[in-house]
Amino acid sequence: MRLTISTWNINSVRLRIDLVAKFLKAVRPDVLCLQETKCPDDRFPLKRLRRLGYEHAALNGQKGYHGVAVLSRLPFESFDARDFCDKKDCRHLAAVLGERAGLREPVTVHNFYVPAGGDIPDPAINPKFAHKLAFLDEMRAHATLRPAAHERAILVGDLNVAPLEHDVWSHKQMLRVVSHTPIECEKLIAVQQIGGWVDAMRLRVPEPTKLYTWWSYRSPDWETANKGRRLDHIWVTPALTERLADIAVRHRMRGELRPSDHVPVTATLELEGSA
Repeated sequence: MRLTISTWNINSVRLRIDLVAKFLKAVRPDVLCLQETKCPDDRFPLKRLRRLGYEHAALNGQKGYHGVAVLSRLPFESFDARDFCDKKDCRHLAAVLGERAGLREPVTVHNFYVPAGGDIPDPAINPKFAHKLAFLDEMRAHATLRPAAHERAILVGDLNVAPLEHDVWSHKQMLRVVSHTPIECEKLIAVQQIGGWVDAMRLRVPEPTKLYTWWSYRSPDWETANKGRRLDHIWVTPALTERLADIAVRHRMRGELRPSDHVPVTATLELEGSA
């Protein structure tokens, strides 16, 4: 059974619902994980998505800021949301796909929107950066993010850190820029390593190949300059590494009319069906 999972920071789902629809019609992922939906649950455009075949939705949203959603053509076994740093700011959802989705063994999908951290990489004077570092520390310590090696789990989302040298356009120039500072990179890599997660994108596209998912709105010539960062990630547990068939970054979505500054990333897994 082929299972496709996409992740995308959409930067307002209602503002960009036409782009979401265009992507869903073209790619038809089984599961779409959105971040920065900026939408309370009761205002989420579910009718439009259901018409496109995405009848199952797990939502964790609020007005104007943050927010995550997991949309699926397949039914969930369960889903839940966790709070981090004692804040109810809608940055996590977990959904389980299992027998009802036609899978022999269940797969847990974690969808995260890590705080961006503001502009100044100093937690002593920038509360947003302090929050980001604390959030990453809490992810590292969280028991549910340390699955056993045999468990099937996927962690996706806008993790707002480009951890590797070739995840940014210029490692040297980005070392003092939030998203690529050494402390952020160390903390995100610690989350990955302590949890036993495998970086699926770099498994398929190893360094030193440059790999980006985000281009600033401040750069009108984003495509020519190509000063990107890899802020969006897909991690899998060791039990799924051999099941990973493909990773696709849909760069051209950045060039759409009124785009998000992030682009969708899709993982394809080959799994055993329940039948």
